This record gives sequence, structure tokens and C-alpha cells, in this order.
Amino acid sequence: MHDITGMTRPGLVQWFEKQGMRSFRAGQVFKWIYIKQAETFGEMTDISKDVRQILSDNFTIPRLRLEASRFSADGTEKLLFGLRDGNRIESVLIPQKDHFTLCISSQAGCAQGCRFCLTAKCGLKRSLTTSEIVAQVRDARRHLETRGTCTSSGLPAGPLSNIVFMGMGEPLANFDAVMDAIETITDSDFGLKFSPRRVTLSTCGLVPEIKRLDKHTDVNLAISLNATDDATRSMLMPVNRLYPIAELLEACRDFRLKPRSKITFEYILIKDINDGDQDAKKLVKLLSPLKAKVNIIPFNEHELSDFKRPSPERVSRFVQILLDRRMTAIIRKSKGDDICAACGQLQAEMLE
Repeated sequence: MHDITGMTRPGLVQWFEKQGMRSFRAGQVFKWIYIKQAETFGEMTDISKDVRQILSDNFTIPRLRLEASRFSADGTEKLLFGLRDGNRIESVLIPQKDHFTLCISSQAGCAQGCRFCLTAKCGLKRSLTTSEIVAQVRDARRHLETRGTCTSSGLPAGPLSNIVFMGMGEPLANFDAVMDAIETITDSDFGLKFSPRRVTLSTCGLVPEIKRLDKHTDVNLAISLNATDDATRSMLMPVNRLYPIAELLEACRDFRLKPRSKITFEYILIKDINDGDQDAKKLVKLLSPLKAKVNIIPFNEHELSDFKRPSPERVSRFVQILLDRRMTAIIRKSKGDDICAACGQLQAEMLE
């Protein structure tokens, strides 16, 4: 038995053709699974009983096991999902003004070893399957619907409209599964119907995969940069020893962007490490040749790191230096920090 949510629609089309059945059935099945949130093939009433039975004999429609959830004071909700092999992953529902953003995971744990990231302390358990990546989105959408999103419920309101690959793991280290998942997530006819411009993939900087990425998808690219010199970045992010800053930025220069699009560079600001005036000025120099914007993220402190968060004054000064030099930059407000759901804090332990 295979997980049908691990298949792309073109893949399911091929399967139907091999069975000697008409390929338009793939669109019907996808519509039931992703738009109507069907739990079984028996619910698919516009498909003949014989075809439904064949589907039931060959496929399952899996969901992740929601083991626990926790709400932040700001309305952020962290979801702990259990996988069939006993591993766990975390996804985060982040309320915005009139919609939700879902931060999803691509691996159970992470092998990249970034020193500021709590997930890195767990090590890598394994990469997620396409089905497990897609299920986070499908199941979170159903979760929002079943928990109630109207204002009378006392919960934040709005649709789920944005997806960010910024959860556990390095998306480009699980390239094929992530690309297949994105295909279903952005299938505008029968899939989950997210616009590619509302999907962002964040990477620590795997240069060969960045060079492949724009040939596979039109989603937004975000680079976790976090330093302006190789010594500091290598200390914070071991990946820099393989792909130093100059090589990373060269790949970004070559990256095919849609009109008016920019690459987002994420810069976690850490006290006395990368938050000086000279760091800010050098950041402008590095990124000025690129179509770039900068998200400044004050470090989210946790007990397993000695790093500290800069003062609000230091953060403001850093950003002002960028703005004064006409660099597009914002301070990204952390959400869910009180439940360890903020950037760099996911670790997939059982929620209390």
C-alpha cells in the first residue's frame, strides 16, 4: 500500500494510464483529497465503485498524528505531529493580520549544526517523505477548520494562505521530496492551491541545490546568512566551510527571479557576534549588487545556547544603518517565543 499524498498529480496520471483507466481521474482524486479533505476513497462519489475499490486496494490517504498543541500569548500555535516510525516533527501556525502562515518542517531534526538553532541540537533523524511534508499543510488546514477560526471562538481568524519552509531541517537537503511536495502545494487546479508567491523556501546555503532550484519551482527563496565574513559565518554555520559567502552570493546572483521579486536574506542578530556597525555596513556592501531584502531577526534565546539577544537599541541602530544606505530591511517580530515556537527553537519534544 502506498501513500497517495506522496504522489504528484502527473505521477497519479501515469498510474491511472498504466491501469488502463482514464487519466482525468487523477484530478478528481486530488480534488477530493486536498480541496474536500476526504478521509477515504469511499467518499469520492463522482468516481465509480470499481475505481474506488482499486484505489483502496492500492493506496491509503494518510494523516499525521497530532500528539499535542500549544498556544502562545500572541495566538501562535505550535503543533507536534507524530510520524509512523515514532519520530516527531513540529509545525507552527502563525496568525497574521487577516490570514495564517504555516511554518513547516522538511526533516526530523537537522544535520547542519547551526550553533544558534535548537533543532540542530537534536541531530538528524531522517528526511521526511513527500507525503509527510504535504500532510503538514493539509492537516493544518483541517485543524484550523475544525478548531474554529471565527472571532467569536476567541481564536485568531483568517484562512491559511502562506507557507514557509522554515521549520525543522534543511529543505534543500531533502530536495526531491520537497520539490514534489511543493508541486502539490501549489497545484492551482486540484491540489492545495497556494500561490507560489505565497510559498517561501529557506536554506542555510547549499549552493549546488540553489543552482537547481529555479529550474523546478517559482517559490520565493530565503537565505540564512547571519554573518558578513567567513570566519564568523563558519563559526555559526558549519555549511559555510563547504560553501563560503562569496560562492553563496554568486549562486544568488545567478538565481532566476520573477519580475519585481527579491531574495530574502535572513540575518539573526546575536549580541557581540554579528551586530556591530561594521557588520551592518558590510552587509550592505555584500548585498547591494543583488536584488535583495533583509529580515533582521533578534536572536531567540534558549537554555542550550550561550548566545544573547542584542538590546532593542542595538537592533534599531543596525537596521537604521541598512535603511540609511537604501537597503530594504525589516525587523522580523518573533512570534511564539513563549512556547519555543520562534525561529530556531523547534525541537519536537513532547509538549507539556
